[in-house]
Amino acid sequence: MFSNFADPKDKIDQNTKMYAIVEIAGQQFKVEKDQKVFVHRLEQNEGDQVDFKRVMLIDNDGKVKVGKPLVRGAKVSAKVLEHLRGDKVKVFKKKRRKGYKVLNGHRQDLTQIQIEEIVG
Repeated sequence: MFSNFADPKDKIDQNTKMYAIVEIAGQQFKVEKDQKVFVHRLEQNEGDQVDFKRVMLIDNDGKVKVGKPLVRGAKVSAKVLEHLRGDKVKVFKKKRRKGYKVLNGHRQDLTQIQIEEIVG
């Protein structure tokens, strides 16, 4: 009778990719394989392999593993592509009618990494 409508039991393949939520340099990122991410400066050299073992969650085609707080035996491997500096951020402070003006600038040191493997 309702053949033109989708059966709710049929799953649409929207989550075919594996992703993980991992802590890198004090921040949490949602990463997938072959994704490029800018993170705070890492101490590894360009071209080095780096493993992140602080994995909070892994989703593999709908099979979700949630850590308490970390997923046991899980790791995310990445390759350091380059070290660079972010855009300049200007910090301007002023107090009206007092003649107080201060202008400071800041550029964040960043590292670009490429996620190569998610194990979990």
